[in-house]
Amino acid sequence: MHKKGFVYLVGAGCGSADLITVRGLRLLQSCDAVVYDDLIDPALLAQAARAEQHPAGKRCGRHSMPQSEINSLLVRLGQSGKTVVRLKGGDPFVFGRGGEEFLALQAAGVPCEEVPGISSCIAVPAAAGIPVTHRGASRSFHVITGHTAQTGDTLPESLEALAALHGTLVFLMGLNSLEQIAARLTAAGKPPETPAAVVSGGNAPHPATVRGTLADIAEKARAARVQAPAVIVVGAAAALE
Repeated sequence: MHKKGFVYLVGAGCGSADLITVRGLRLLQSCDAVVYDDLIDPALLAQAARAEQHPAGKRCGRHSMPQSEINSLLVRLGQSGKTVVRLKGGDPFVFGRGGEEFLALQAAGVPCEEVPGISSCIAVPAAAGIPVTHRGASRSFHVITGHTAQTGDTLPESLEALAALHGTLVFLMGLNSLEQIAARLTAAGKPPETPAAVVSGGNAPHPATVRGTLADIAEKARAARVQAPAVIVVGAAAALE
């Protein structure tokens, strides 16, 4: 009888290996194959020493494997009867394309499940001493992608509505659009003196924290030579340290 495979989309958390959930770690230690993203702590991959290991990481401007091929790989491994861990940085369902992979597996009839992880939208600011919510400063936070596959101005059309909110705005994958983000928010009525921060952390190869305001954060980030991946934080909470 053919063994039925199963694919787990596991969030590795953001940073050191011990930020993964207990459940995620147990699945990693017992799986037959692991398909992993870039910036995963090598100590985590060591926990899957007995498993096939397939790198599938993506960084801005450099795709190790197109998303369609990653989907096909997961389907193939699952259909072959293997227990597979798709190990993704942060949380698979927070701008991690986990939803696309889940739907591809569902369409192919491969059983799958998501195991949450700590998203960079919370963890990277926190490591710099920035709580995305804080009583009296921010009663909500909003996570926005600063990068899409389109060309031109790819920032969300709702940016003007977001500018009117008093909570914390967190932009992922937006470093190359930082100047544009600051300008659009200011043009929409966000005061130029609104605190802002750019944080490259987790397992980023060049950790950095830059603080300023909407008026000068792009210039300060350029001067500090901040490199992707980085998280942009806008709002009163960004001034906390």
